[in-house]
Amino acid sequence: MTNPSPEKPISENPTNPMRTGTTSEQRRSVLRTLLGFGISASAAGLLGACASSSSSRPVSRVGEPLGYDPNVAPVAKTPVITTKYRPLPHSSLSGASLSSAAIDRREWARFGPNPRLADRMGRITRITIHHDGINAFTSTDTGDAARRLEQIRRAHVARGWADIGYHFAVDPAGRVWEGRPLDLQGAHVGGHNPGNLGIVVMGNYEIQRPTRASVQSLEALVRERMAYYDVDPRRVRTHREYKPTACPGRHLQREIDVSRAPGGAIATA
Repeated sequence: MTNPSPEKPISENPTNPMRTGTTSEQRRSVLRTLLGFGISASAAGLLGACASSSSSRPVSRVGEPLGYDPNVAPVAKTPVITTKYRPLPHSSLSGASLSSAAIDRREWARFGPNPRLADRMGRITRITIHHDGINAFTSTDTGDAARRLEQIRRAHVARGWADIGYHFAVDPAGRVWEGRPLDLQGAHVGGHNPGNLGIVVMGNYEIQRPTRASVQSLEALVRERMAYYDVDPRRVRTHREYKPTACPGRHLQREIDVSRAPGGAIATA
């Protein structure tokens, strides 16, 4: 992605060793960590470039063990996907519809979020759309999508963040994936994360065009979340509409503009 670094480049947590003011040696250490995960130097500069850290407050996901040990480096894992994707519901919206509509994060994520680095989400009042901006991604294979999400999560954690910054992801096949738990504030638009649901479409839409399946699933997800949280259509935006960034890429931005135009799938009032 070609956008500049977020408003608060590393973390708003004052105890985080990677906060603003980090030394060159510390930055080189993080880069070595990323390279150890198998992420190229160029990708390391792009991963998480759409995201901005949330501030620190202890939070946990009710009923689910976090499985996070800050003293143990993540170990590579080939995800085994068992959840079958089901189309998003358009009626009878309920809390249960949220988890049944998307692939559970436990099917792809090596660890849960670090509770020390996240605030509670609070009431959701807006939705922001992103691309991951790494490189072109066209695979419709479930395992490839799972591995890409884990790559993004690791890069975000290496920046000192609690977890992957986005709450949902959409892949080229139109599958929807759970990201950061919805009770945790996201890390995707610096200075605008409270009450802001983050959705990322996998791929780089400066250099590729989104698939029809991914656009339709994105529109369905946005419509469903707008209805569930009573989000005003005018508060469905893209990253570039908050910050000087290329995200979500010119080709995806064009699709979203059409969706928000009168008569579009997520038309503004």
